[in-house]
Amino acid sequence: MSTPLTLVTGGTGFLGAALVRRLVADGERVRVLDNNWRGRPRRLGDAADAIDLVVADIRDPEAVKAATAGVDRVVHMSAVNGTRFFYEQPELVIDVAVRGILNVIDACRAHGVDDLVVASSSEAYQSPQQIPTPEDVPLVVPDVLNTRYSYGGSKLASELIALNYALEGPTRTIVFRPHNVYGPDMGWEHVIPEITSRAMQAIAAAPDDGPVPFEIHGDGQQTRAFIHVDDFTDGLLVAIRKGEPRNVYHIGNPDEVRIADLTRQVFAVFGREPDLRSRPAPAGETRRRCPDIAKLRALGFTPSVPLAQGLPPVVQWYRDHQDLRSSSA
Repeated sequence: MSTPLTLVTGGTGFLGAALVRRLVADGERVRVLDNNWRGRPRRLGDAADAIDLVVADIRDPEAVKAATAGVDRVVHMSAVNGTRFFYEQPELVIDVAVRGILNVIDACRAHGVDDLVVASSSEAYQSPQQIPTPEDVPLVVPDVLNTRYSYGGSKLASELIALNYALEGPTRTIVFRPHNVYGPDMGWEHVIPEITSRAMQAIAAAPDDGPVPFEIHGDGQQTRAFIHVDDFTDGLLVAIRKGEPRNVYHIGNPDEVRIADLTRQVFAVFGREPDLRSRPAPAGETRRRCPDIAKLRALGFTPSVPLAQGLPPVVQWYRDHQDLRSSSA
């Protein structure tokens, strides 16, 4: 029996490439579909020589259908992530999400692929009433006029499409929601890279040894629960290999941190302390977010990289790779 072939859409993105590298390391065959608009083939590392890379747009139905031929499983991770894009290009965000999931399902049906794993997001439920948050909370778009929700709303739609189409096939459809994954080369439109870059600028402007003036959104008491990319990939593989059909799985780390404390940890990597100043938070910002991962724990997953261990190397990576900012999303 030949080794199963997995198609990873969005496979040169941060999360997609991490999965591809792990699958290759595990001896699996992999095909990647990505147009490399925000993805970067460099993220594949040594795995690049072991995969079939198809450069195409997830919105092109014929390209998706061709890439799906002969595969045994599709992990659909194509998306336009990054808060700036939610506000500045909401039509693109929605177009990629909705056309992408429809094209993937059509391609799976055309080739008889019955194993589909779909990436959603914690943004699909926005600001939950229950913390830690289980998978069965209501999915919410609080304000259809706020372009921020172009991403969360499109992920909500993707879940609805994937899980309801699964009644007719692909019948082994699984949805996963990543929660604030961080790691080296994750892009620049995320909280840790953004704080790191601004911290470097602020420190350069304040060479004295005292606290460094630094603005943060709101009062800094907002919380997030960050999961290292290595832990995330472990959790995703558990969901792929052990998840139940038509189920949703949160992949995250339930350890919350206040944004003000996260900022202090970033500054500590540079040997400095911030003097935090408040500025208005963008409309629609979530006050608190932390996943309940009991469902995934029951399948054998446990995160193992605490933020105190995982954060400094990531901050150092961004410190040392500022030259990539102009050419890397």
